[in-house]
Amino acid sequence: MMLKQSLRSRVIKHVVLPLVVLWALGTTVALGVANYFAGQAFDRSLLDDAYAVAANVRMDSTGPVLNLSPPEMSALLFDQTESMYFAVLLPSGALLAGHAGLRPPPLPKETAFGFADINFQNRALHSVSLHRYEPTEFTVVVAQTTAARSRLLQRMLTYAVVPQVLLLAFLVWWLRRVIQRDLLPLAELQRAVDQKGVRDLSPMPLSVTTGASTRDVQRLGTAVNAMLQRLSESITAQREFAGNVAHELRTPLAGIRAQADYALANSDPAVWREQLQGIARGQQRASHMVEQLLGLALADEAHASLQLVPIAINEVARDVLLRYMSKADAAGVDLGGDGLDERVVVQADAALLEGMLVNLLDNALRYGVAVKPQVTVGVRHIGGAVRLSVTDNGPGLTQAEADQLSQRWALGAAGQRLGEGAGLGLAIVSRYAELLGARFNLETAPSGQGLCAVVTFT
Repeated sequence: MMLKQSLRSRVIKHVVLPLVVLWALGTTVALGVANYFAGQAFDRSLLDDAYAVAANVRMDSTGPVLNLSPPEMSALLFDQTESMYFAVLLPSGALLAGHAGLRPPPLPKETAFGFADINFQNRALHSVSLHRYEPTEFTVVVAQTTAARSRLLQRMLTYAVVPQVLLLAFLVWWLRRVIQRDLLPLAELQRAVDQKGVRDLSPMPLSVTTGASTRDVQRLGTAVNAMLQRLSESITAQREFAGNVAHELRTPLAGIRAQADYALANSDPAVWREQLQGIARGQQRASHMVEQLLGLALADEAHASLQLVPIAINEVARDVLLRYMSKADAAGVDLGGDGLDERVVVQADAALLEGMLVNLLDNALRYGVAVKPQVTVGVRHIGGAVRLSVTDNGPGLTQAEADQLSQRWALGAAGQRLGEGAGLGLAIVSRYAELLGARFNLETAPSGQGLCAVVTFT
């Protein structure tokens, strides 16, 4: 498998490569512009020489002549570094003065002068042709070798490119150091993660998460710590759930086993029936306890992925109420609803909302004991809030008992007397309400007799 590049190598490549390409393009453009203007200067000097030669063409009795002696022409076209050539040509092509055979490309019509690169006596020359009409029509050609131009271009190349290459090399070296230094906290974070054991979910050291040189690496360290915190909470909740299940199921399962052993040791069918009824009650209690433990575990985990959506709370309450009708009739409880026909929408989660109602109704049917027991599920708009209530006409609770029963594993006097429940129902309701952004309260029933469990959505 092909090895992937390190982040440092990729960053350096993505920074240095465009930098080198842009530098090369910039240098090429700069040298091209410099060469162009240097060539303009050389061409202008060559054209000035052609004008100087043309100014010395005169007419005499024999026709046009160049009014310059050879020494004067050498002085006029003197150059310390280049070899100079000239020719004065008539329209017929005849040579009036100068070097025979110096023939540049013909000028286009209506063009006063033009430059060209020619070859003369096996030498590469740069020439200018100047066409004149006074005192007669003629053409002056002045050409020179290009050694000075080549040397000037080489010097520009040397003086422009070499310092920039050195600066570029220094910049690449500096970038490598800076990038390596800025990525060092990332490498330290990686080492810290690698050194953690399988069971070690403690946060990363502060020197790793807060000592980073960039905000991105610091955010990554913070995100890793937040993930470790979530994992730790999840594992803690799982361990707590497993411990709770093991602890709370031990008693009902032991009772079921004891009743089964007792029934097996007797041959009386009446004893068998009695013990089977006890086993059924123990199984029901164990199932109820497992459901509550699962609900509590769900509440501990739900905050990580909970999404609230609009839900018609009156419809959810009516559905739960109908499911509990048969149970209420069997227990002799008058179960009814109040305000469930009017559509009331809240932001909630259907599973958590139903879980709250199930636990509240189960508690009301189990502990709201009265001469003529009544349980009412109500939904009401009060101001800008929605109030979901489950009210019974039982003995009710004092404020101290209400505060106590909202805690996990807190079992009230009725529960201890009946030997049922695990003290989780109201704790589940309280936790669900917290996740839904609602308030949960235990109040005295409006009639003054009984308990009213209220969940308020704002």
